[in-house]
Parts: sequence; C-alpha cells; structure tokens
Amino acid sequence: MSISGTSAFYSNTPEETVAFGQQLGASFVPGDLVLLVGELGAGKTQLVKGIASALGVSEPITSPTFNLMLEHVGHPDQGNDDILLRHFDLYRLEHPEELEDIDYFGLLEAGDAVSVVEWADRFPDCLPERFIEVRIEWIDERTREISVWRRS
Repeated sequence: MSISGTSAFYSNTPEETVAFGQQLGASFVPGDLVLLVGELGAGKTQLVKGIASALGVSEPITSPTFNLMLEHVGHPDQGNDDILLRHFDLYRLEHPEELEDIDYFGLLEAGDAVSVVEWADRFPDCLPERFIEVRIEWIDERTREISVWRRS
C-alpha cells in the first residue's frame, strides 16, 4: 500500500483492523514514524499487531501503557536484515518534559527502527516534521474509519 494524500479504510472487526495494519506495515522501513490517534478501545494496538506481523515480529504485541515503550525485532520473509519496531504509548504521560525522560526524541531521530506511537496527539507541539498519521474513529458502534495521511 502506498501512502499519498489521505486514504481511508473501514473496519468492522479487530481482525480486519489487524489485516489493514499488515497491508500498511508492508511498506514501512526503518526511520518511518507512525502516529496513532484514536480514543481508548478504538483499535490502535490491533493496528500495531498487523504492522508488527508485516515486519516479521513473531512475539505477542501488547500495549506498552505501563512500560511506555517496547522494542520488538522482526525477521522479514524477503531475506532482508532484521528490522526493529519501537512501540510507544504516551497515554500515561502528562507533560511534554516526560518525553525527554524516555529519550523519545533521541530514539526517533536514530532512524534505526519503525516507530509507532499510540496517543501521539497528546503532545501536538512535539510532533516532528515528517510522519505518517493513522487516525481511527468510530463511525457507529461496530464500524471504525481508519484514515491515513503522510506529512512530509
């Protein structure tokens, strides 16, 4: 899946959200930053499960709410080198200064991983210049609209 402009996908089940994450994640390379926006329970972690699967991560993916950041090593099928997935969850942070405590900016700038950030919209003044935003919104009690756009 190539990302240009804005595109949207509709999901009615967690499995469909994971499948969309797999399609999306297939195009990611180290240095990509993916910001996930959506209310609690919208499916952000399900999307990360799909991204991780596309990157060849075999271990279970859970929300890093209490750890703030988890690293996973993927082994893509194409015979490429291993790929690192950094999964951040900023839900518990209250102040932008706390991003420094977890070396958030240093890890993003390293460019050695695909970084996925849940609750990235908590600190809008701390967004980098380049990122891919994935916004998950409930349309009704069953359907989510997942919109994707790239800011370059």
